[in-house]
Order: sequence, then C-alpha cells, then structure tokens
Amino acid sequence: MHSFISNVLYTPQQRIENACVSVEDGKVVSFGTRDTLQTASNQHVQDFSDCILAPGFFDVHIHGAAGYDVMGNDADGLNKICKFLALRGVTSFFPTTVTAPLDVTLSALERLGNAIDAAASQDKGARPLGIHLEGPFLSHSKRGMHPPADLLAPKLETFERLWQAARGHVRMMTIAPELEGAEELIAEATRRGVCVSIGHSDASLEQARRGITAGARHATHTFNAMRPLDHREPGILGEVLTNRSISADVIADGIHVDPHIVDLLFRAKGAENFVLITDAISATGMPEGRYFLGTVEVEVKDEKCLRDGKLAGSVLTLDRAVRNVMKFARVDLQQAVRAATMNPAKVTRIPKKGVIEAGSDADFVVLTQTGEVRATVIGGELVQ
Repeated sequence: MHSFISNVLYTPQQRIENACVSVEDGKVVSFGTRDTLQTASNQHVQDFSDCILAPGFFDVHIHGAAGYDVMGNDADGLNKICKFLALRGVTSFFPTTVTAPLDVTLSALERLGNAIDAAASQDKGARPLGIHLEGPFLSHSKRGMHPPADLLAPKLETFERLWQAARGHVRMMTIAPELEGAEELIAEATRRGVCVSIGHSDASLEQARRGITAGARHATHTFNAMRPLDHREPGILGEVLTNRSISADVIADGIHVDPHIVDLLFRAKGAENFVLITDAISATGMPEGRYFLGTVEVEVKDEKCLRDGKLAGSVLTLDRAVRNVMKFARVDLQQAVRAATMNPAKVTRIPKKGVIEAGSDADFVVLTQTGEVRATVIGGELVQ
C-alpha cells in the first residue's frame, strides 16, 4: 500500500484539505484528512502537499495527438497518443473515429478494438476505454468536414458491422436523430450500452425529442454542426439547452464557441450535466502545418484546424479546457475539474473512473492552484 498526500483533494464532489489517499493494487482503499488516516511507517508516501489532487481527466472525444491519428495504421501511433495525453493529465479517453470509406473505418475499428483489449498491459500512458463513433450517421447539411460521399443512412446492419469490427468496444456514438432509421438504431445502440449522442444534426425540436425518447442522452460539441437556435424554431439546440435529462459537451477553446456561449451552456446544463471535450486531432502538441483527421488533410495555423474554410477538430488539450472554462463560465477549479472527470464518466457509464472513492481506480491528476498539470497517476503509478 502507498499514499498520496496533497494540500487539497477534489473527489470531485467533495473538497478535502490536508488530504491523504491510500492506494493498493491500483485501487483507492481510503481517503480523507491526514489526521484521520494512519500511514504505516514502511508505507511509501508521494508528497504533493503544495498541490491539488483530483481524479484523472477523461476525454470522450479525441481524434489524435502528437502527430498521430487514432484511425491511422501506425503500429505505435496510439501508444504515442496515450503517452502524450498522460502529460496533460488525461488518464482515460475514447479514441474517436471520423467518417471515412466503410472499409477504412472497419479496419481502424479492428485496430482500436485490439488496442483496448491490450490496454491494461501497455506502456505508461492514458488508457483507451472504448470507441466513440463520430459518423457515418450524420446530416449532410451539418456534416462539417466529414466527407459527404462516405456518410451513410442509419441501418442496423451497418451498425452491426461496425460493432463486430470494434469487438463490442463502441461506447459512444454521435448520430443525427432526424435521419430515417435513426430512432431504431438509437434504441438498439442504447440497448447495447452505448451512450448515444445527438450531433452533426439539422433536427427540429420534435425530431431531437424523438431521438432522446429512443434513448439518446447526450449532445456532441454543442452549437457546432447543429441547426442554429431560433426564437420561433428552436430546433435541436432548443431541446439540448432545456432538457434536464440530457448532458452536453463543448469544445472550450475560444475558437469553436464564443466564451459567452460556453457560459450560457454551463448555466443551462448546470455543473452536473456539462462536459468538456477536446475534439483534438493529430496536430495537437505539434507545430503548425498540414495533418490528417481520418482520411482528410487539415491545415493548422493560429491554433485553428481548417479544411476548405471549415473548422476540422482542434488542438485543444483537456487541461487547457479546464483552465479556459474557469475564465469563460467564471467557475472555480473544482467545478471545472468535475466537467472533465466525473461528468464524462457518469454520462458514458464507465464505472470506477472520474471519482476518488473507496474501490475506484487510482487514476489522478496533480494540479497547481491555477489548474496547471504537475503530475499524472494511472493505476496508482506515477507516470509523469
């Protein structure tokens, strides 16, 4: 057994000062104030007494980093992404696909499925816990950079092929609820435990509601690639902003969504249903230039990722998103941390992640008072 001590602990619901967390075999055994927990004389103690200890960050929407795309066939690419993410406090993530020719997507899903099966034995780095399918079941009119020729109608047979290729590791799926066949597919995916998220959509208010009734419970990069909010035709955003039963994520880089709108989304969804994502691509952590997002080439300049003048992912990291939302929505670090830890784990129903409690996985991020990453702990082991 060994312990981690810190000035402050965010569980993240609780705030505990002068804290100690005891860990054994990669799991949290106990936590509390140092004066209530006994530390054995032979127990190893990791001292972060000038920092904040919180659950490790969890990014449910990321396409790549460090020069690598999650759909690429480089044998070591995903491992490099995992190591990069650990440097930014991320301990868990969903590698996210983009629309591509079906055979390319199926091959990528096979590789990702194998990587997830082998994740427990990989080198030190963030753990891929499941796959997020962003496409191919998206609206043509709100497709963003997704190639129109590769978009597909929602069909159970197509989803089954994707599911089998991924070895059942699909944990999240973005879909436009207004498409013919979407409601049936949403219901089936939900039955299999997939977190269905509505996005890349031109849905009316009623169409969005039908998708949620079928089982959708989340919204993808809210405001981006969605029918705009109108005071007489509220559309999908009218439902996302007012339905308290669903959560919503946002790319808080100050580019995809104006900071005032990030503030608006936080107020609408509340601290418990607001999720931070990055939508990061292979260019993240790299110099400006040309990079790939799936099969699409993207130009990166001034922190903008563009394809034919359209935004195509980001170079945001989750630690920066946490710091940004503190400014944009005027929330404290504890609330910002919750949006990158507990909330994504709760939304996707991944157990033992995003919280610090007895029996949870010992995945932590060590932060300064301003949200800078000082260290990352995965499975109780210091990896950065």
